[in-house]
Amino acid sequence: MRFLPTVEQSDFARTLRSLLGSAQVPATVRAWADGDAGPGRALWSRIAGTGLFALAVPEAHEGVGLLPLELSLGFVELGRAGVAGPVVESAAASVLLSELADEAPAKRFLPGLAQGETSATLTLPGGSPYALDADAATYCFTVSPAGELRLTGGAGGTSGAGGAGAAGEPVRSTDPARRLSLPPAGGELLAAGPEVVRAAEVAGRWARLLTAAQCLGVGEALLERTVQYAKQRTQFGAPIGSFQAVKHRLADTLLGIEFARPLVWAAALSPAPGEVAAAKLSAGEASYRAAMTALQLHGAVGYTEELDLSLWLRKARPLRDAWGTPSACRAEVLRSVTPPRR
Repeated sequence: MRFLPTVEQSDFARTLRSLLGSAQVPATVRAWADGDAGPGRALWSRIAGTGLFALAVPEAHEGVGLLPLELSLGFVELGRAGVAGPVVESAAASVLLSELADEAPAKRFLPGLAQGETSATLTLPGGSPYALDADAATYCFTVSPAGELRLTGGAGGTSGAGGAGAAGEPVRSTDPARRLSLPPAGGELLAAGPEVVRAAEVAGRWARLLTAAQCLGVGEALLERTVQYAKQRTQFGAPIGSFQAVKHRLADTLLGIEFARPLVWAAALSPAPGEVAAAKLSAGEASYRAAMTALQLHGAVGYTEELDLSLWLRKARPLRDAWGTPSACRAEVLRSVTPPRR
């Protein structure tokens, strides 16, 4: 079976890539890491203009429907550009609200999320207890193991949106543009019960899928920059890219990315837990290997923060572990292929 995007899907991805290519994304990422979310929010609005965030919102709430394949294509481009912010979490929060039987939270929050006027971060049972960029997101949602969905903070939570206040002190991450914090306790109760638990499971799979797509894009960006550098840097009077050992390392990196790609598309077409876990495992590992290849072939210059390459190098490992570590994904894949005991 061939997993190839349609003409319309390819055009959408190219439009997004063109927009991000002219948006000076590295500057917005550095500002975001320094605590200045203004440029990042402006970029968020431009991205929303392409309809990307509306792909995670039903038509009834000013979206275009829940379209995981198109959304995954867009998130590959976000990864390629290195966009900062809780993009995965905002989309997953939209899915969570869409899956609730009670439409009141959806009517309240989804139109703004679809149009990019607001953003969201969230924590779910079985995931990390830390919320990503809760100090910059408009809303911070949490789902407890007991099935309580609460609005616990975020920028909107401190200005009358019903949250419990600002997020806690950020925790250091390998990627300075990923600020993690424990959401405050309490907050406004939006929904509760088994339906919330079920909706959280669906949202968690979407978060894992979109993180896999981001990993794929990060791997592509790292490989592309490393190939360019290998063509320019010379040793013994020849570009290092002409050396057989370097060619083999780059070819292995490309194979990892290209083998991960159809798994991501397959998971987007059939988002079963095992399929999504396989995609996240493969894409996350491919991205991390691309980072190791880039660091080795760039040599000492690869360690410098002034080089834009560092922005992608620092994303590879956190994204590999976000919304499903390699060990957790392997366990999920194993459960999906192991017949139940009788």
